[in-house]
Amino acid sequence: MKTAKAATGKTPAAIVWLRQDLRLADNPALQAACRHGGPVVPVFVWAPEEEGAWPPGSASRWWLHQSLEQLAAACDTAGSELVIRRGSSIAELRRVAKAAGANAVFWNRRYQPAALARDRQVEEALRTAGLQTESHNGALLHEPWTIQNKSGRPFQVFTPFWRTCLNSGEPAAPLPAPRMLMPPSRRPTSLPLMVLGLEAAHSWTDGLRAAWHPGSVGANAELRRFLRQDLESYDEGRNRPDQPGTSRLSAHLHFGEISPRQVWHAVKGFAESRSLPAAVWRRWQFLTELGWREFAHHLLFHFPHTPEQPLRPEFAGFPWRKNSTWLRAWQRGRTGYPLVDAGMRELWSTGWMHNRIRMVAASFLVKNLLIPWQEGARWFWDTLVDADLANNTLGWQWTAGCGADAAPFFRIFNPVNQGAKFDPNGGYVRRWVPELARLPAAWMHRPWETPPSVLATAGVELGRTYPRPIVSPFISRELALEAYQRMRRKPRIAGHQSPAD
Repeated sequence: MKTAKAATGKTPAAIVWLRQDLRLADNPALQAACRHGGPVVPVFVWAPEEEGAWPPGSASRWWLHQSLEQLAAACDTAGSELVIRRGSSIAELRRVAKAAGANAVFWNRRYQPAALARDRQVEEALRTAGLQTESHNGALLHEPWTIQNKSGRPFQVFTPFWRTCLNSGEPAAPLPAPRMLMPPSRRPTSLPLMVLGLEAAHSWTDGLRAAWHPGSVGANAELRRFLRQDLESYDEGRNRPDQPGTSRLSAHLHFGEISPRQVWHAVKGFAESRSLPAAVWRRWQFLTELGWREFAHHLLFHFPHTPEQPLRPEFAGFPWRKNSTWLRAWQRGRTGYPLVDAGMRELWSTGWMHNRIRMVAASFLVKNLLIPWQEGARWFWDTLVDADLANNTLGWQWTAGCGADAAPFFRIFNPVNQGAKFDPNGGYVRRWVPELARLPAAWMHRPWETPPSVLATAGVELGRTYPRPIVSPFISRELALEAYQRMRRKPRIAGHQSPAD
């Protein structure tokens, strides 16, 4: 792009509008702003009201504060200043452009429905104001509209989607971080980060602070740890919540502190250092998890109604229950099922939950309690540090059986069997449900069946120190299947069809 020069002969400044791309390395919009040839002004505008029905939740806001703090330090080291504003994105970007003498604004695209609508408005308003605009892909390996099935339509089944992605060519190599960012001669004013009020004023965040190191430095350290310790055993280790074995990169990816291209090429470099052929490492389960992230964004882009409504329209008539007591018990980890309770308490304490346990806890809510999946999605949205609209929607609709490539509704995770298989020694439950810590492993996942003498020795009194199950696993399963059959017997809404595979 050619840039106009001011009367002085100097190239005007360029703004890089940062949102969920809080990094300097492999940031296409930032690189484009640098190529503009003049000063670069990094800008973050806090505008939660522009996120529609899904403004960042409490845990996400905490993470965002820490990430912006780290990004501001990185910008300062590079020679520039992160400008922080609060208000309308259009108004604040125009104000910053005027103050800095900028004639162009660059950003990386987002794919959530409200963000897409907002970005179109921003682009039109800035161009009307005489500013150049340019957007880039800084969040995905493949943009949602570039991957289609043979009929030219979006995919709704993961396996052919990911196969098409893998056959579409290698992701481009990550871009280096700029060695220096030239500041504008007229520096726009910036709000102190604390003014945004992102951090909660209570001790709930102590657990988050102890568990996480937001920012690009923390993201890259986590990636190096994972490559060194857990990548080669990931296929087995990813299912064991009692052991470290996952990458813990989900929040870093959501906030754009590290890009999927950086992750992909780091895995590629690790594999090539061990002389592994591409045909082997490209099929690693960890990269497939990156594929699920891509699939989630693909679905959200093409089916923007799905955060609130089921993709399979027949599920709009599912006979869900409303039971605030059960919902509260689930949220607080007081269901009487140790594996579910451990997961919900881990979530409350750290803002994160092991993926295997996410599936078990979600299945329990929607299939054993018959509480709408939207209730679970809202709770996860507020409490997860990695709350991502695409991933959250895919996960809950998958569990509820009402989304693309979903688990059949009759697939109901049994918390007892899942615990015996994936937490066989009870280490995960002992950590997060300490009132059961002295219970023998043989009884850890079914304390209601434990002999009274064993309970007494372990200091467990059901109904007092630990709750009895709020529902029967067998009766609730039968009721769920009965509800599913009632839904299937209902006549289809005229003109609506379930999505084809």
